[in-house]
Amino acid sequence: MDKLKKVLSGQDTEDRSGLSEVVEASSLSWGTRIKGFIACFAIGILCSLLGTFLLWVPRKGLHLFAVFYTFGNIASIGSTIFLMGPLKQLKRMFEPTRLIATIMVLLCFALTLCSAFWWHNKGLALIFCILQSVALTWYSLSFIPFARDAVKKCFAACLA
Repeated sequence: MDKLKKVLSGQDTEDRSGLSEVVEASSLSWGTRIKGFIACFAIGILCSLLGTFLLWVPRKGLHLFAVFYTFGNIASIGSTIFLMGPLKQLKRMFEPTRLIATIMVLLCFALTLCSAFWWHNKGLALIFCILQSVALTWYSLSFIPFARDAVKKCFAACLA
């Protein structure tokens, strides 16, 4: 458990710079980080569900859906900031192994909101929300060793 805490908080093998020492000096306790993660992740799920229910509201449903669903997914991703810290989260998001997944997630966020507010296309908003979910799943799998390879092999076996 201590190794997990060190890895998630960024204390395992990295060099310590002055900035990282300042960030760590003001960091939250491990228990507070876990509570913040759970709270932020739960808020993200609730917002996504609320957005799904609001889709069927006349006139403003599409706008509410796009905003709540996208905000819920952003909150879910943001919840890991409590575990790793904001700087390490940003560094890990843009590592070469997950750069394409990160770009796809951010692009789907933007396209979902564009399809709702500028293009007023409900079908397109739904398609981008589905793509959001797929991109977030692929992004999340990048944090689990060999998970992407396992998914690729599973799909290859199913399609063969």
